[in-house]
Formats: sequence, C-alpha cells, structure tokens
Amino acid sequence: MKQFLLIGCLVGGVLFSACGFRPLPYGGGGGPAPTKVAIQNFANDSFEPGIEFTFTDAIYREFLRRGDLRVVDDPAAADLVLTARIQPLRTRSRSFSSVKLALEYEVTVQLDLEVRRVDGSAVSLDPGMLQTSEFYLASADVEVLRKNRQEALRRMADILAMRIHDALYIQVAAPAP
Repeated sequence: MKQFLLIGCLVGGVLFSACGFRPLPYGGGGGPAPTKVAIQNFANDSFEPGIEFTFTDAIYREFLRRGDLRVVDDPAAADLVLTARIQPLRTRSRSFSSVKLALEYEVTVQLDLEVRRVDGSAVSLDPGMLQTSEFYLASADVEVLRKNRQEALRRMADILAMRIHDALYIQVAAPAP
C-alpha cells in the first residue's frame, strides 16, 4: 500500500511540475525581501457613510495577514503607495415576490485604485478586478436591511482586498520563476 502511495505522489509531482504550475511563496517563501506598501485612507465618493473605513480596513488586514507586502504608515518610507476612491454604489432589486415586493437586492462597488512606486511610476492593475457585486436579502425591518447591506459591503471589501493583494504581489513582489 505504501508503494502505491509513494508512486502516486511521485507521478502527481511530475505531472504538476510538467504543466508549468508553481506555488507562489507566501509568508517568507524564500523570495526577495518584502516590498513596503503604504495604504492611504480611501476617499468616499458614494453616499454610503463610513464605507471608506470598511474598505481601507479590509486592505490593511489582508496585507498584514499575508505578510509578503509589509504595511508602513509613512508613504515616504514605502516602495509602493496605494490610494483609492470608492465610486458611487449601484443598488438594484434582483428578485420580487408575487405582489411585487423586493426580496433581494444587488449592490455593486467600483474602486478607482492608484498604486505608485517610489520613483513615481504607476503600477497598472486590471480595472475589471476592481469591481464586484453582492446580493443581500430585503427586509421590512429597516435595521435588518441595513445590517444585510453592511454585511454584503464587508464581504465585497474582503474580496477586493484579496484581489488587490494578489495582483500587486504577482506584479511587484513575487520572485522570478
């Protein structure tokens, strides 16, 4: 039985390496020293109060959690400076009851993100990855509706934070193959 397991692992390893995939080293994976990034508070062009704090906090937490791109407070000490604007949110009804009451809504957020290197050059990111949508349940209770919307916004902030970190890591900080 151990022989079959060993042979299976060897064949899987050969096939995995032959197809060109390679794991990305996170958290001290032997690449160059982590790049320092300064994350400035997001600007809020939407009418959603406090949303800029939700998104800025999600970015901070994602960069701190991953650890490869180190967060610094001073933009002058950073290799990358990240700034963003939250565009006005788009909300629309997605499903209705038989008496034309909304059952769920969809909210869409778009970020205008700018990442600058220390030399002033811009790091270009795909604008399509800076937009996401999420559904949330409608409710006759205003507080429940507000809470459902806030939870959807928090999930979207986490998704965009992961996308931004991954894109920056791959373009700037990942070791060459």
